[in-house]
Amino acid sequence: MSYVGPEFDSPLSSRPRRPRRGPLTVALAALVPGALIGWFVYEAVGSPGDGSGSAAAGASSSAAMSPSATASNDDKPPNPSPLKGKVVVIDPGHNITNFRHTAEINRKVDIGTNWKECDTTGTSTNAGYAEAQFTMDVSHRLKTLLQQQGATVKLTHDGDSPSWGPCVDQRAKIGNDAHADAAISIHADGAAAGDRGFHVILPASVHAGAADTRAIVAPSAALGRSVESNYLRATGEQPSNYIGDGTGLVTRKDLGGLNLSTVPKVFIECGNMRDSKDAALLTSGAWRQKAAQGISEGIVSFLRG
Repeated sequence: MSYVGPEFDSPLSSRPRRPRRGPLTVALAALVPGALIGWFVYEAVGSPGDGSGSAAAGASSSAAMSPSATASNDDKPPNPSPLKGKVVVIDPGHNITNFRHTAEINRKVDIGTNWKECDTTGTSTNAGYAEAQFTMDVSHRLKTLLQQQGATVKLTHDGDSPSWGPCVDQRAKIGNDAHADAAISIHADGAAAGDRGFHVILPASVHAGAADTRAIVAPSAALGRSVESNYLRATGEQPSNYIGDGTGLVTRKDLGGLNLSTVPKVFIECGNMRDSKDAALLTSGAWRQKAAQGISEGIVSFLRG
């Protein structure tokens, strides 16, 4: 507000001239409006101890506490290596050169419940695509996916050394010696034509001879269920129509790779190589990538709890 100075009579006015205001009057006139303004501001702001904040203070407080001004736990970046420190052992079923070493692979080994062949040649599609080729391809794809998640991954063999096998008891020992957090043996079945689908094999409770699976039955079952559900979702392949009662899960006590394991372990039969419809999937590189993805996601889910 601007100051206009003392008031003067108009030369045209006939009214008697009023006396001039003194300095004190002018000072009081200036102070009173200022005091009134200060009082209104005080009332709006509130006294320091009355618990009411000013609009400015409230705005400042809100800004200080706003999501953009404070860090939230939700803003933490995702863990790029969720499986760091975890060890996974992948067992590619059979070996492409086993057929050249029949004497070695027919040698019997103790699997706890009985004695069984060291290994077999595996099956193949009607067109000659070998199970051992399939298992090695899926195992390499699976290894890459798990390593991308930060896991340490070991294969029981890589198609070159040894030149056959290894025997089923050695395959179990590799997982045990690695103190694997999870182990899986990759296979494809050789059932009759018309038998379709996949199934995951879980270890039964065995305590005989060199075998004692009692400590791994429960975690292996959890691993198997996780692999089964993720494999189904990723591939679209249905649970076996010839074994497992449609659950995709089977429990066995006649497999040395499971009986002799001391770490959580399962087998997966990814499909039936002897059925033409399943064989068309198993021989597709794009579909094998889906299979590896489903198995990987099952293992990751299991290990992350």
